[in-house]
Amino acid sequence: MEPHKRQWKKKGIFIDFVNGHSDHCHCLVSLGSNQTIEKVIQLIKGESAFWINKETLTKQKFEWQDEYFAVSVSESAIDKVRDYIKNQEEHHKQKTFQ
Repeated sequence: MEPHKRQWKKKGIFIDFVNGHSDHCHCLVSLGSNQTIEKVIQLIKGESAFWINKETLTKQKFEWQDEYFAVSVSESAIDKVRDYIKNQEEHHKQKTFQ
C-alpha cells in the first residue's frame, strides 16, 4: 500500500475516487458515522498540501483555497458520481469551471 493511502486509512478516511482539472479537484469520500465533512475536508486539504510541498510538486508553495463545496449522494448514484469525476477532462472541454 502506498504511504499516502496508509495515512488516510490511519485517519479513518475512505477516499473512493479523486480527479480534477487545472484549478480544482473532486473527491468521492465515504464518511464514518463520527466524521463531519468539515473535519474530513480539513484533513484532506492539510495532508495533501503538506505532501505536495514536501515533494516539491509545484514551483511555488501550494495552498488550498479556504472554500469548498460538498454534497451528499445516495448509494444508487455513486457509479454516476464516480463517472462524472473520472471524466473531468472531457467535461471541461465542454464547460469551463469559471
